[in-house]
Amino acid sequence: MHIRTVQTRKELAEFIELPYRLYRQDPVWIPPLRSDQWNQFDKQRNPMLDHCEYTLFLLQDGSQIIGRISAFVDRLAVDWWKEPIGLFGSYECIENAEASRLLLTAAQDWLTARGMKAMRGPWSFASQEWGLVLEGFTPSPVIMAPYNPPFYNDQLTQFGLSKVKDLMVYYVDSQEGYQIPERYLRLTDQVQKRYRVTVRSVNMKNLDREVATFVKLANLSIADNWGFYPVTEAEGKALARDMKPIVDPRLLLFAEDANGEAIGFAMALPDINLLLKGLDGRLFPLGWLKLLIGIPRIRQYRMWALGVVPEYQSKAVDALMYRKLYETLASQPVRLEANYVLEDNYRMNNAVKNLGAKNLRRYRVYQKPI
Repeated sequence: MHIRTVQTRKELAEFIELPYRLYRQDPVWIPPLRSDQWNQFDKQRNPMLDHCEYTLFLLQDGSQIIGRISAFVDRLAVDWWKEPIGLFGSYECIENAEASRLLLTAAQDWLTARGMKAMRGPWSFASQEWGLVLEGFTPSPVIMAPYNPPFYNDQLTQFGLSKVKDLMVYYVDSQEGYQIPERYLRLTDQVQKRYRVTVRSVNMKNLDREVATFVKLANLSIADNWGFYPVTEAEGKALARDMKPIVDPRLLLFAEDANGEAIGFAMALPDINLLLKGLDGRLFPLGWLKLLIGIPRIRQYRMWALGVVPEYQSKAVDALMYRKLYETLASQPVRLEANYVLEDNYRMNNAVKNLGAKNLRRYRVYQKPI
């Protein structure tokens, strides 16, 4: 077994293709679109790369690729965190202790050579794809959510990585009898009257302005969250470009105060993973048609983002936006999954549970001093 770095387009193809081979017999894994995987490593398509230095590693045994890992320094994150923490991600490996050790050592050595004092991950070149699944390996992951076999957690801990943060996942399902609790209906009615808060959908005709509002709100509302560092305007525009073909504008919401100033946002995305299953990551020849016909019929969603500016936090504005989202969807059977609630964000965890959501999954992010 030996490590080599990705230098050519052919080697990048090997890097991207590995999970499609490793997971081919796994009925839970959803093959992501190959085009999306290529775009993660294209500076013209992924502005996150503007502030990242990275290297991709492949592990080869004979003629076969058996593992991969990325190592990267995100200068924007390092400057914001004020800590020399390097990141690793794109981790895939066969069930072999030595193979895992070689991959993680390659990432560690690369980060150490660039002055990093800790390695953290798995972290992604895509927005909000952090951690390994630790609990709740079924059902299949929703859109833009990671998946892995259980033994990956063992491989990381055997290397000396340990928990730095857990991320919780919850869900509600109307076909299991879910309804918004009556007390929350009364509460959100009171919020609207007391604070004169209104909720509106995104204006797709002024998308650039709406994206700028989203970026501003995101950076204000979650600045104190663990793992946060600022979203750039270019990243916001790229996100809007990539999501535009699949979003339902009714589910992209802004909350506004009595003066019409935006104070919060909420975004729910249709879970296109339901449609990607069986496509092997390819839109052609017929995958695009399956998406075109299927997206309007999807009744499963991911609550992808939710934030409220500090002066309106703890005033149930988030519950008001959640109610608006759910009532928009509830005319037909609906399942909604809320991802990536920080385990120690007690206010949010309590709110989600009080709304009647059930635990579904736990992700874990690992860290190690180097």
